[in-house]
Amino acid sequence: MSTETTLPGADFYLFETLLPAEEREILDRARVFLREEVKPLVNEYWAKGEFPPVLIEKFRRSGLLALSYEGYGEPKTATSKLLSGMLAMEMSRVDASVATFFGVHNGLAFYSIYAGGDQEQRDRWLPAMAAMDKIGAFALTEPLGGSDVSGGMRTTAKRDGDTWVLNGAKRWIGNATFADYVVVWARDEDDNHVKGFVVEKGTPGFVPVKIEGKVALRIVENAEITLTDVRVSEDNRLQNVNSFRDVAEILRLTRGGVSWEALGTMIGAYEHALAYAKQRQQFGRPIAKFQLVQDLLVKCLGNITASWGMVAQLSRLQDQGVFREDQASLAKAYVTSRMREVVGWCREILGGNGIVLEYEVARYFTDSEALYSYEGTREMNTLIVGKSITGQSAFV
Repeated sequence: MSTETTLPGADFYLFETLLPAEEREILDRARVFLREEVKPLVNEYWAKGEFPPVLIEKFRRSGLLALSYEGYGEPKTATSKLLSGMLAMEMSRVDASVATFFGVHNGLAFYSIYAGGDQEQRDRWLPAMAAMDKIGAFALTEPLGGSDVSGGMRTTAKRDGDTWVLNGAKRWIGNATFADYVVVWARDEDDNHVKGFVVEKGTPGFVPVKIEGKVALRIVENAEITLTDVRVSEDNRLQNVNSFRDVAEILRLTRGGVSWEALGTMIGAYEHALAYAKQRQQFGRPIAKFQLVQDLLVKCLGNITASWGMVAQLSRLQDQGVFREDQASLAKAYVTSRMREVVGWCREILGGNGIVLEYEVARYFTDSEALYSYEGTREMNTLIVGKSITGQSAFV
């Protein structure tokens, strides 16, 4: 056996062994699928700034859909949140845009209907989403509202008999350019509470326009959406959502997924930087033999290992039903901060090649900036945790 195959990988503390054998098999299958079917597409479409439609068909055939939802997808019984997290990690390890596309569809959109809809709505929409015959999107952020959208949502909903009329705008909505179902959050003009609506593709007055010029998550097709007298039926209002508190519950459960994506981004950058260091020759020897390069690699591995421990325990708490918002916020703030450090060190190891797409690390380096900000900035998540540990709110 060669020395190469005996070297430890990014899972330095063997966190994958926390999964039962059957779930490790699913993870292994996902890893092969992502490496063989997805990775060859990534750089081409990242450079184009386009989403590859063939990716949907590839995921459809993969058998990796809706694994963590009881009664939907395969297997029919829900798998653990720990496995769901590691699957998000594996996707982001290949490409953060792919993980984001999947997280928006299978996490934010799917879970909004799963948790916020009644049984009739779940039966109406989720089987097609679980099979990826229909794609979902999640429209919360607005052009003038991000962190303050809970109290300052400008998109409105007005009841008119058996229909609702939606007006306003949303921004940074992933998948929205091609999604079949978009979960739109709007403030009810009558009671001032936030409610959720499933707006179906082609509804008059609903216009998504792709945001151009992004330097991060370029495969994700984010859109700015305008809603002009968009009429949706009462049957398309999520029946179990009555205030922003219900929206916050959905975000609480999906925020942990972003932490896993940040971990995967770290791992992907680290693995490429490590491989580069072992083959790049300077002064007659590989740069992996230099002390300063080894120092950077070890600091990367330390951040990866600490973050993996945090998010693994977070998912286990979720599986046990004792998972809290402040725990999700601490993970999002901490892991994305460590990710920023890792991708910077990896770019440093590659020198000038660290900004060239061909060498992969540049993609992780730029994509990390989006993960650092979305689903709650570091500052907002810090204030959530700060309130939890001090009992004092610093929100203004």
